[in-house]
Amino acid sequence: MLVRIDPASEVPIFAQLAASVRADAAAGRIRPGDRLPAAREVAASLGINVHTVLHAYQELRDEGLLELRRGRGAVATETAAALTELQRDIHDLTRRARALGLAPDTLAALVKEIADDRP
Repeated sequence: MLVRIDPASEVPIFAQLAASVRADAAAGRIRPGDRLPAAREVAASLGINVHTVLHAYQELRDEGLLELRRGRGAVATETAAALTELQRDIHDLTRRARALGLAPDTLAALVKEIADDRP
């Protein structure tokens, strides 16, 4: 797992870390059952506080992407595979939108509207 953070970004570091893990899962680089590096290891390699890493891991746990197991650390759930499949669907959708001449902002607005519409 390669994590890049931008300390100068307005996005909190824990959010950048969580986004990086999500992106790795969506790309298939993290699969169900994979163990993520220990929070202390990630913190040391990035030069950040261990609580920042734990915050990111807890957010991913709350989303269902990770299980946090005492003694085993953070383990990817089946949701990682679902993200990979969803990313393929998104690629197909963006290809179709491009073929129709739809602007990316318009597509994003449509997706957001549908995502926000709760049955």
